[in-house]
Amino acid sequence: MSTVSRPAPNPHLVLASAIVLPASGQVLNRQPVRGLVFVFFILLLGGFTLQTAAADVSIVGKLSGGLFVYAMAIYDAYKTARVRHAVWAASGRTG
Repeated sequence: MSTVSRPAPNPHLVLASAIVLPASGQVLNRQPVRGLVFVFFILLLGGFTLQTAAADVSIVGKLSGGLFVYAMAIYDAYKTARVRHAVWAASGRTG
């Protein structure tokens, strides 16, 4: 039996989902625990930079730790979906 058994999700759908809702891209990639880890660190680093930023820093600066992890989660979800989709396509199956 092949290791590729189910069709991979469309990478563009995963990208759009990950942009709209944090960790949803990982859930679509069938990696819910990885998504929870990303959400944990988004909240942790967002809260840390919110508490430690100076008073005159913009809201983007105050949440920059969480926004950085959010951006990495988006990239991770899309990259994983692209690889899985390429493996699925190379296996000769159509979805």
